[in-house]
Amino acid sequence: MMVKIDGNRALWLAQHVLDIEANAIRNLSAHLNCEFITAVEMLLTCKGRVVVSGIGKSGHIARKLAATLASTGTPAFFVHPTEASHGDLGAVTTDDVFISLSNSGESEELVAILPLIKRIGAKLIAVTGQPESSLAKLADAHLNAQVEKEACPLNLAPTASTTAKLALSDALAIAVLDARGFSGGDFARSHPGGRLGRHLLAYVCEVMRTDDQVPRVPLSATVRDALFEITEKRLGMTVVVDKNSRIEGIFTDGDLRRVLTQTGDISNLLITDVMTRRPRTISGGQLAIEAIKLMKQFQISQIPVVSTNGVLIGALNMHDLFSAKVI
Repeated sequence: MMVKIDGNRALWLAQHVLDIEANAIRNLSAHLNCEFITAVEMLLTCKGRVVVSGIGKSGHIARKLAATLASTGTPAFFVHPTEASHGDLGAVTTDDVFISLSNSGESEELVAILPLIKRIGAKLIAVTGQPESSLAKLADAHLNAQVEKEACPLNLAPTASTTAKLALSDALAIAVLDARGFSGGDFARSHPGGRLGRHLLAYVCEVMRTDDQVPRVPLSATVRDALFEITEKRLGMTVVVDKNSRIEGIFTDGDLRRVLTQTGDISNLLITDVMTRRPRTISGGQLAIEAIKLMKQFQISQIPVVSTNGVLIGALNMHDLFSAKVI
């Protein structure tokens, strides 16, 4: 059966939903108070693990919060409240922090186990849309995720309320991340796979050009020699090295253009007369992301790679980093 869709109404409704959910998130700022700070302190000082729980749509948000915390330096896991009543509560200890998410704050499955959580001695954070609810009153810290209405035309399906809890959960996780001093390197260790892992964990020595791919000329070279080397190796530069392969300078295609503009004749020019001495270099043992930062900072497109004793061992440019999917 063909169903005719009112396209204009569908677009209007989509915009209406986005407006309601955006306003729901925007209005959360007015609910933030000292209890948010208390919640951050509880998570920072937690000696055990963070246990996150919720049921229904709030359960999905709880799983996301547990995953975000775990990947940003705070050991956390999700426990279903029904399973908690049937044995999983044994995973909670007095050193833990328990976070419960419920829009009504009256979810029977959560209300049933929270007195036991308190008896165990674990700290309790509640994220609800009802500050006067049972969960809010039991909590050591309550985060108010109240919304005016759902985005559902019937005001029934959890929409704006789940969006608000998701945003507030992210705010909590990021505040803890920042207070903990969690770094990009820390993040990389939790995300070794995929593009994110390559971006954060790849080392310069894994993506650099080596051996005959590295453009180099001796100190005795002429500018013409350097031009041939730049053209052949296609890296936009050549390194100038001494007899022990230690870097004495660098000559780029930009340098070449400046020389041609100034003199016009390169036939008798020695590379030592026009090279840039003490160029920027990077160690093969550094992370590739550090090479990117260095190139951006000094507005360069390529960089020689050196060993710990200053010997030229490789080179790379932005294209190499793109090819290696580091960028």
